Amino acid sequence: MGQSVPVFDHWFNLYFTENNGMAFGMQLAGEWGKLALSIFRILAVTAIGIYLWFISGQKQNTGLVISISLIFAGAMGNILDSAFYGLIFTQSNFHQLAHLVSPGQGYASFLHGRVVDMLYFPLIDLPRSQAPSWIPSFFFGPDNHLIFFRPIFNLADASITIGVFWLLLFQRKKLKL
Repeated sequence: MGQSVPVFDHWFNLYFTENNGMAFGMQLAGEWGKLALSIFRILAVTAIGIYLWFISGQKQNTGLVISISLIFAGAMGNILDSAFYGLIFTQSNFHQLAHLVSPGQGYASFLHGRVVDMLYFPLIDLPRSQAPSWIPSFFFGPDNHLIFFRPIFNLADASITIGVFWLLLFQRKKLKL
């Protein structure tokens, strides 16, 4: 947990972290909140899957099908991670590796696991001491660095984001609900 491996210079790292909830670390409180989020995800993916099946049967615009498919695939990846990761891995803490265990021996029950995030792109990492004085202090994190693009995410999150942006930018007129 928290280990970072540079891939390209200092602007792309593999950084291991776990996300308890939704995008950007937002979450619903407690066990019931996590269960409600998981059930909502399953219902949303079911609806998206039905819509995808419907539009692909109608020979819709390829861009629309691809954008909905990206959203569907990303959501499925996050559901699978959340559903099963906690069942088959032990708790991972800073400086302690998670270990693969028999199903049901992990740190969480079904649908209560975390989602693994690992892609980190700190495109600009500027210490406060090197920053221009006109930059407001609230842009600097707890480590007193201005980091542009601080979120850590996974391939499923990237798939959802690309699918949503493609849908909003290029497929709005073709989207029929």
